[in-house]
Amino acid sequence: MSTEPSGGAPALPRDRLRAVLRYDLPASIVVFLVALPLSLGIAIASDAPVMAGLIAAVAGGIVAGLLGGSPLLASGPAAGLTVVVAELVGRFGWKVTCAITVAAGLVQILLGLSRIARAALAISPVVVHAMLAGIGAIIALQQVHVLLGGASRSSVLENITRLPSQLGSLHGGDLVVGLTVIAVLFGWKHLPAPLSRIPAALVGVVAATAVSLIFPLGVERVVMDGSILDAIAVPALPQGAWGAFLGGVLTMALIASVESLLSAVAVDKMHSGPRSDLNREMIGQGAANMVSGILGGLPVTGVIVRSATNVTAGARTRASTILHGVWILVFSLALAALVQQIPKSALAGLLIVIGVQLIKLAHIRLARRTGDLPVYITTILGVMLLNLLEGVLLGLLLAVALVLWRSVRASVHAEPKGTLPSRHWRVTIEGTCSFLSLPRLTKVLTAIPVGSHVTVELTVDFLDHAVAEAIEEWTRRHRAAGGTVLIDEIGSTTIAAAAHRAPRRHLAASLIRGLAPWKARQHHDPNRSAALLPVIDGIDHYHRHHAPLLREHLHGLRESQQPHSLLLTCADSRIVPNVITGSGPGDLFTVRNVGNLVAPDGLDTSLEAALAFGIETLRVNSVIVCGHSGCGAMKALASAPGAGPGHSHPVTTWLAHATATREAFLRGHPVADAAAAAGFDEIDQLGMVNVAVQVHRLRTGHPAVAPWVATGDLEVAGLFFDIGSARVLHITDTDIVGDLAVRSVRPVAQ
Repeated sequence: MSTEPSGGAPALPRDRLRAVLRYDLPASIVVFLVALPLSLGIAIASDAPVMAGLIAAVAGGIVAGLLGGSPLLASGPAAGLTVVVAELVGRFGWKVTCAITVAAGLVQILLGLSRIARAALAISPVVVHAMLAGIGAIIALQQVHVLLGGASRSSVLENITRLPSQLGSLHGGDLVVGLTVIAVLFGWKHLPAPLSRIPAALVGVVAATAVSLIFPLGVERVVMDGSILDAIAVPALPQGAWGAFLGGVLTMALIASVESLLSAVAVDKMHSGPRSDLNREMIGQGAANMVSGILGGLPVTGVIVRSATNVTAGARTRASTILHGVWILVFSLALAALVQQIPKSALAGLLIVIGVQLIKLAHIRLARRTGDLPVYITTILGVMLLNLLEGVLLGLLLAVALVLWRSVRASVHAEPKGTLPSRHWRVTIEGTCSFLSLPRLTKVLTAIPVGSHVTVELTVDFLDHAVAEAIEEWTRRHRAAGGTVLIDEIGSTTIAAAAHRAPRRHLAASLIRGLAPWKARQHHDPNRSAALLPVIDGIDHYHRHHAPLLREHLHGLRESQQPHSLLLTCADSRIVPNVITGSGPGDLFTVRNVGNLVAPDGLDTSLEAALAFGIETLRVNSVIVCGHSGCGAMKALASAPGAGPGHSHPVTTWLAHATATREAFLRGHPVADAAAAAGFDEIDQLGMVNVAVQVHRLRTGHPAVAPWVATGDLEVAGLFFDIGSARVLHITDTDIVGDLAVRSVRPVAQ
């Protein structure tokens, strides 16, 4: 077992013991103080013997702590099972309910051994959230009657309908005691740190008990028959109704497993120690339930309240959870008489707060944002008005139906581009598109005017062959009638893929469309002025598909920039710096000129200003020179050896700055030899030499760059983009970085 958050265990047993005494022992006492009143209150809410809660707490702490796969998960009786247990006790009696707990534990062990524990996490989170909220509402409604001095009823409707009469006959002493606990629980966290570290539940129950003992309030107190040993009950099998018995076993096993697994996952997010083994945790929970049921205890689950307390208190290993079970056992054997001094209304106040806290507004807001609010409402109403299992099943069925409905309702709509009358239309198809979407799809497509120019934007994550055939058939007919159709496959799947293989996601399609030039997704009427149309359509495409994704990132860059590198590259339109470097807004400070040249003697004032600003003000980490294959500047340099300042054409005048490149190439620069050996032609060899020359010029002789390189604060590097293969090569000022696969020319990051 680990004693360090990182998971590394000390080498010596003495070190392990020291860590347990330092971290786990104090944490176990804190968890014990939290678990004690919760266990008593949950037992009373479950219509079980009071000591059954303590038996479950002992079994959960010791057995699940020893055998479980989540070291910091604290287990015990849970509020999430009170409704189930109360129903089973009312139908079968306590001893048969204990047998159900034993059988549910056996089911959990079998699930753990079958290594399918993670399958329990496939249940929709909104259903689990609503299930817990429904349980919380039931607990709160039941315990309100106890808080008012009465007794809880068996059904939610009965608890609601009889609440007015209960208010008319409330018992003032019980109300004062219960409200004392509630006030402490809500107010304790606002106290200064030394006091707020004491468990609020313990303080509330102790304070309320003290009030009831000091003042003659006449409250009803917890009744116990002996110690924990006297409460041990041997399970019994039912005298019939085996279907209901098995249903109870499966219900208890399912809820206990899901709650435990979700709690284990949540606890893993709270610390940096070893991660949970969910299959082993299922076995540990099952063993704890079997032990608890055999001894006459409540069912056991992993409890997030105790576990969060365990982590916060500084626990490092499973020793904390085991010890907290030991402390409960010691208390139950030696100090059981103290429990009988606790007023029932004090535990009712504690349970009301727990029940209310199970209803989380954040979960409701999340369900509303994601469109799952109907599932949430259906589940919580089903749990409250029917029973827990039926409510969960209703929620799951509605969740599945909602997924199916969303696939049927794939977003398909058409709109004219520009002002009416327009012969240009845009059809947008988004979401999950299957044969269930065909009615909507065909309706939209047939409504498009004959002979119009249509762009179909296909932004889908699923596309089956039925939809692909429908689109292809409509496209054929529309083109035959004189119209044009351009399919812009922006999403993660394509028509061609859907028509020839089983439906699946195709990430490459969306990437290609996202990086492809205008002509891959635009077409224009030859009768219209097209000077700015590609730019306008491209901006429109950006606003609809990319701007929403970039907005949050760009918002953080609105005031300043902190680029990582300054990139000098050619003005060639085929070079897209952010694409070939996999970078985004704010990453590159880019300068472009014909031939990616560093003019000697500072003659290019634009580049000089960029270098000075990038290095001195923006503090870039590197300066990168990037050339490319098929460079027009290199072709001009190779064909015009006499070019110089005396020539009138601006390009030849500019290329005079590349004289050093041509001379180095003619002398047999080693970069040219490496490029030739790799199969590049002379123009590309010249381009690579040009990159090497510019890198050398910046690194060794440039007044704005060389001093920063000498101090180690700046790096200078060379790249070469081979357009035909879409590869980026790394070039130094004297060589091409070697790699046997391409004979001295290595793609970057290979």
